[in-house]
Amino acid sequence: MFGKKKGNDKQNAEQKKELDQSYWAYVKRQFRKNKRALYSFYIVLFLAVIAVFADFIANEKPLVCKYEGSIYFPVVKEYAVDLGLAQWPKHFQNVDWKTINYDFAVFPPIPYLPRNLDYSCNYCSPIGDQPVKSTRWRHWLGTDDLGRDVLAGMIHGTRIAFMVGIVAMGLATFIGIILGAFAGFFGDTEFKMSRISVVFTLIGLFLGFFYGFLSRSYILSDSFGEGSGAVFKQLLLGIGIMAGIVALANLIAIPFKKIKFLAKPVTIPIDILVTRLIEIIVSIPTLVLILAVVAVTEPSIFNVMLVIGLLRWTGIARFVRAELLRVRRLEYIEAATALGFSKLRAMFKHALPNALSPVFIAVAFGIAAAILIESFLSFLGIGVPAEVITWGKLLAIARTAPAAWWMAIFPGFAIFITVTLFNLIGEGLTDALDPRLKQ
Repeated sequence: MFGKKKGNDKQNAEQKKELDQSYWAYVKRQFRKNKRALYSFYIVLFLAVIAVFADFIANEKPLVCKYEGSIYFPVVKEYAVDLGLAQWPKHFQNVDWKTINYDFAVFPPIPYLPRNLDYSCNYCSPIGDQPVKSTRWRHWLGTDDLGRDVLAGMIHGTRIAFMVGIVAMGLATFIGIILGAFAGFFGDTEFKMSRISVVFTLIGLFLGFFYGFLSRSYILSDSFGEGSGAVFKQLLLGIGIMAGIVALANLIAIPFKKIKFLAKPVTIPIDILVTRLIEIIVSIPTLVLILAVVAVTEPSIFNVMLVIGLLRWTGIARFVRAELLRVRRLEYIEAATALGFSKLRAMFKHALPNALSPVFIAVAFGIAAAILIESFLSFLGIGVPAEVITWGKLLAIARTAPAAWWMAIFPGFAIFITVTLFNLIGEGLTDALDPRLKQ
């Protein structure tokens, strides 16, 4: 009886799954049929876990230790120190974590950071003999010319690669969605602002971007050496400063609206402005502009992400604009407007959520392109600080030592497989989001 009930529950679940005809349920089913894309997605999730927990996988500090009767969690403590929420005890400041006489200590699987130097093991092969105390301290993927552990560099390089791809495309997605949505929904005749609001909004955007990001570029660059917590904190602070300055500029503009001439609304041909801007951006070679930027600024991953994000939004804007040109004339949008909802609310709440499908495809391909650009720049030795280890920088070391085959194979394979995975996911999303391929 129990088995029969279990079989009925399974059958009901399958029937319920088949009856679920919502759009995203259909997309999910279509994506699962593409096994290459599905397995690629699982592998990317695995790599993302490595990127997030890189400090817990490869680190010179113990995960947990007991010293002088007290228990510490140094890796977790480091995040609090990076965020300015705590300080290291005096006995843990400027110390060699491996030589401390702990009561007990549990180290990560890879007891090295990418910057740790093993002077007795320069260019040690992963399959050869290594002058280490025990297997616990072995360099499983070998070392580079300075004795830095390649496996630790690969693990932390995963974080850099994913951070560059996700942050750069996050910025590009935000810009592309906003500009594409306004261009597609309002066209050239529907978007109106008061004259004074236009002036102060432009001033606010310029000052916000300058004080939020450009003037803080050194702080943002230094945060990459302090940890992911510091990076996230500084990025949020930059966005907050920019949003605050724009909001303040619009508040200052309110008293001026009492002047009839300044309060007069003007029609902004936002569609043609965005379209012309897209054409200008597309005409600029990405690598040439990045090389120009890094040539006049200090080496910074933030600058690389910023330039990539400011150049890769055009494809997303085109997709969103095209979708909203179609969606804005549908009945439910006209109904929302007839009910008295503002056009901004109708756009963001009703039109935009139904026009984001192509964006996921562009983001998947864009992350792959961003990772490839960052690896290319690291390989050339530009745009990235010397102390930051990336896949491209590891690959570049192989140029000076052709006999160190592991310096070329491991990072090269990581770049190849990661870019391929994101491209396969993008192809899978393309097929899943295409209703003509419905089966």
